[in-house]
Amino acid sequence: MSNPYATLDALAQASLVQSGEVSSTELVDAAIAASESVNSQINAIIHERFDKARAEASVVETSLPLAGVPIVVKDLDGTLAGEPCHFGMKHLRDLNYVPSVSSWLFERLSAAGCIIIGKTNTPELGLVPTTEPATAGPTRNPWDLTRSSGGSSGGSAAAVAAGIVALGHAGDGGGSIRIPASECGLVGLKPTRGRVSLGPMETDPWGGLVARLAATHSVRDTAAVLDAVGGPGPGDPFGAPTPKRKFADEVTGTCEKLRIGFTRATSDGTPLDPQVEAATLATAAHLEALGHEVVESGPSQFGDEAFAAELTGAFLSAYTVWIAQGLDEIAELSGSPVTEEGVEPGTWALAEAGRLVDGVTFASATSTLKLLSRSLATWWEGEFDLLLTPTIPELPPTLGQFASTPDNPLNGVFRSSPIVSLCVPFNITGQPAISLPLCQSTEGLPIGMQFVGAFGADDLLLRLASQLEVSMPWADRRPGVWAG
Repeated sequence: MSNPYATLDALAQASLVQSGEVSSTELVDAAIAASESVNSQINAIIHERFDKARAEASVVETSLPLAGVPIVVKDLDGTLAGEPCHFGMKHLRDLNYVPSVSSWLFERLSAAGCIIIGKTNTPELGLVPTTEPATAGPTRNPWDLTRSSGGSSGGSAAAVAAGIVALGHAGDGGGSIRIPASECGLVGLKPTRGRVSLGPMETDPWGGLVARLAATHSVRDTAAVLDAVGGPGPGDPFGAPTPKRKFADEVTGTCEKLRIGFTRATSDGTPLDPQVEAATLATAAHLEALGHEVVESGPSQFGDEAFAAELTGAFLSAYTVWIAQGLDEIAELSGSPVTEEGVEPGTWALAEAGRLVDGVTFASATSTLKLLSRSLATWWEGEFDLLLTPTIPELPPTLGQFASTPDNPLNGVFRSSPIVSLCVPFNITGQPAISLPLCQSTEGLPIGMQFVGAFGADDLLLRLASQLEVSMPWADRRPGVWAG
């Protein structure tokens, strides 16, 4: 059965409910039918929540901004009370762990009228940019079933790309919103650090690198979700500048003339695939045709081997400690120690390395990341408004490249390094960055373009994104696996 609402974005679906033309139950039933039709091909939804979703749809307030809109949430980057929570881990799966507390982000989505129909697949602890956990198997890209849908929000992105739902919750600690958006042909905004509260259970995971929002089909949906879930919570360690107006208002006006730099360099020297490079040049030329001033220029740190080495060294020292800390926190939550048998070889190897990092080295690493962040962010204090880069330097990779084994536990980390090279720097700086599905390869695969703004400039990113959505439209593109 096809989903008759699959071509509509979330706001269009909500409008049908608000007008009384369609009931929220009809929307939810259509999304469930779509999941039953195509999810077996892509393995995006791993925990169904169909009966509860139908019950919630029957009583949703129809005046809410996202009234009755079906949504999926990732099985990571938050907890949903009363629902299975595995984080891609055998340890939690075998314990059948069910949390009793919901993340504020999920509560805010529900308060805006969203109906959660299921939880989506994710790599173990979100540690690699592909969704292929040993616990649930790979999520397949709807554009090409042999390829990755990205990670760590690959399950959510695949569900949205395939037309099951219009919104998929996502989180980003090193590109995990933007990379799946790029590989699945979606809009993916990593908001400014502190823009969306991570409470009540978390404060600053991965030292503030993690941000959360959604994967969507349209820029206006991204803005609507940011309006719905944005804002601080009690005790938040970070704060983003207060927006001048609703983010939804940013996509209804015009975009001023901007000075935009673009670069073909990556932070670690990874070369671009020729098709990705061509897409970047084509996007830069299009921006110039729109009247923006476009210059091939970027932060001097990109392509600087010394900077890349210092950043990588500091990041890896801190990253391994954060993983070890995460396993200890999961042991406390679940009431059972995490053992080597309960996680994938790569996760265990990284955590064991983290336990060898002394406190002074960890403090030095996090301090180094902050200082490097400051030096990188100064580029936006000069004459440029935005930076354009590809989201990833290659086409969506084929599945099976990231597996960790006892003989080669760090294979996934090493394979991940080039893919995240254009994303991680802006998790470290906390700046907003958005991936837009502006281009396609000769094979018809999505190629995302990343735009990065100064700290707090989510509004500017949305204005430009809205302009590009009109001048370089993507709404009519359909993947091979499509529920519509």
